Amino acid sequence: MLIIPAIDILDGKVVRLIKGNFSTAKSYADHPYDQAKVYDEFGFEWVHIVDLSGSKNGKITTRKILEEIKQKTNLKIEFGGGIRSVEDISNLFSIGVNKVVIGSLPVVNKAEFEKVVQTFPLDKLIIAADTKRGEIVVKGWSENSNLEISAYITQCKEYGLNNYLITDIDKDGMLEGPNLRLYHGLKEVFPEIYLIASGGIKAMSDLDKLKNISCDAAIVGKAIYENKIDLKELSKFD
Repeated sequence: MLIIPAIDILDGKVVRLIKGNFSTAKSYADHPYDQAKVYDEFGFEWVHIVDLSGSKNGKITTRKILEEIKQKTNLKIEFGGGIRSVEDISNLFSIGVNKVVIGSLPVVNKAEFEKVVQTFPLDKLIIAADTKRGEIVVKGWSENSNLEISAYITQCKEYGLNNYLITDIDKDGMLEGPNLRLYHGLKEVFPEIYLIASGGIKAMSDLDKLKNISCDAAIVGKAIYENKIDLKELSKFD
């Protein structure tokens, strides 16, 4: 199972939120590149970067940060937040972003979403299925789509998309453990999808549990920043 450390960026700083609530933002570092450099030095292959400002406002704000990380580290970047168009994705790929995470677009602008899947290699696209009590939420987790998660994945699979970042919002930032039932259930229904688990991971034992239910990757964020998980140990997880 692939481990992907996270960097969430708000107003240029590394922060973590609780359940996606911007009023709970806690800052951990002033310079995202410095955090990325740490991950690079520990030998991680990928980093998960979220532009929280972009997610909230619909405009990517982290281009210079992404460029610096690509130029000065060996990290591959999966990036989400503020992606609203084919042009946005083209710009991200042009500066070296490896994969993009698409959140609200399939729900709020289906026509543009269809242009995206017709324009770019599908293996470079990740669908963010952010869920609250089983339903998809969008626009920085601020709006409920009233769309059940399995139905949403089924719709996206019809376009040939196979990479899914699944976040249980009620677990995110809580350090209470991931929603194993959610991931296990989705893997039983969709065994062929590449499932990236996110939200609630608090200890190495959580990663063992996710691996045992066939999750393909896991994003680790707050547990790193709160020193619940040792980066050296995490970097050696297999």
